[in-house]
Amino acid sequence: MSAPSTMKALLAEAPNSPLRIADIAKPVPGEGQVLVRVKASGVNPLDLKIRAGNAAHARHPLPAIVGIDMAGIVEELGAGVSGFRQGDAVYGMTGGVGGIQGSLAEFAAVDAALLAPKPQNLSMREAAALPLISITAWEGLVDRAGVKHGQKVLVLGGGGVGHIVAQIAKAVGAEVYVVDGASKADYLAGLGATPIDRDAETVETYVARHTASRGFDLVYDTVGGQGLDTAFRAVSRFGHVVSCLGWGSHALAPLSFKAATYSGVFTLLPLLTGEGRAHHGEIMREMTKLVEAGKVMPKLDPRSFTFADTDEAHRLIEDRQADGKLVVEID
Repeated sequence: MSAPSTMKALLAEAPNSPLRIADIAKPVPGEGQVLVRVKASGVNPLDLKIRAGNAAHARHPLPAIVGIDMAGIVEELGAGVSGFRQGDAVYGMTGGVGGIQGSLAEFAAVDAALLAPKPQNLSMREAAALPLISITAWEGLVDRAGVKHGQKVLVLGGGGVGHIVAQIAKAVGAEVYVVDGASKADYLAGLGATPIDRDAETVETYVARHTASRGFDLVYDTVGGQGLDTAFRAVSRFGHVVSCLGWGSHALAPLSFKAATYSGVFTLLPLLTGEGRAHHGEIMREMTKLVEAGKVMPKLDPRSFTFADTDEAHRLIEDRQADGKLVVEID
């Protein structure tokens, strides 16, 4: 019996329209690609912006299949692919931008360079929560800032990217501090970080309390806007600030007067340009090692979602009602 030539996918057809389940052509893997049977698709705020037509930087025109993160099983290898076999469990940040098919579908033909073996101690659902936030965290913390043992690292925002930044920094032996709401204090302390209540302390207060007014060696801003200005005030002399949302206009004087440096992170660039994709796969392989060593674990919202209620998952993110990462499971 021949394999079916179609698959089910979730289409975003027009700005802010409901997602529609459709039967479309099943992709065929090209040279350097792997056909993956998608088991789980991570949900990210960027998916909502694309659906709303408010993400020109993602270059993903509608109608389209969204979904940036995925975990699944290798179904077929395209020409020239080595390092994977049929039946391998894999995960990665593989599409959903740049006109590349997203992961809200039963199958996806993806660049093999973007994939890594799924951590054996994670479910498909857990693994699909990791790629975008892990790559964003790693590129800023490791690639740009070169985090080191013993450094004092301040993370602004303990959400998706922030809770991974905190765990990677802790894994290399840094002292980690995370600024967020009081409700996250116990969770952040459980990661080995020192929680700082954003509503109870000014930046000057916690810089004085935790660094004797010297400032933090490395500050990772995951908030953007005023968060980046806060980072410039919190960093030490000769320190380094990283932001994954540094898109606004900011006064550089607080940074410059400390001879500190700044790096921006734009995680989508390899998908949009084709340049640097192999490094994304390398980062995911490093994340697999950290997860299997028990040093990193994604925080997931306990609710489950399928194709039929993906709109509800998106609504929860829009309304800021998610308690951890949301994932759509695909059967």
